[in-house]
Amino acid sequence: QVQLVESGGGSMQPGGSLRLSCAVSGFTLSSAWMNWVRQAQGKGLEWVSSINSIDGAIYAESVKGRFTISRDNAQNTLYLQMNSLKPEDTGVYYCVNTDYTSYWGQGTQVTVSS
Repeated sequence: QVQLVESGGGSMQPGGSLRLSCAVSGFTLSSAWMNWVRQAQGKGLEWVSSINSIDGAIYAESVKGRFTISRDNAQNTLYLQMNSLKPEDTGVYYCVNTDYTSYWGQGTQVTVSS
């Protein structure tokens, strides 16, 4: 059964850093097309970053140069390192497998404010 469990969110001041984790099961992470998406309160889903074996890591312009997506295949865990956080990064972050878009975790809340 496909499962995704996000963690690592929290409250940070602008300029701070957080590392989000997504523990996965039910599929092979190393060959999966994985994504991080986020949702600010009252707004729609926003794609943040993807990693796959064809394109490598790709990022939304709004996070390029600040966020880094990676994965530890042995630990079945996807990561999102977020540096130089801005208030507009606030939202609930989800990891999603492109081949299993009906499976979502609970998300992890990131709040950036002074």
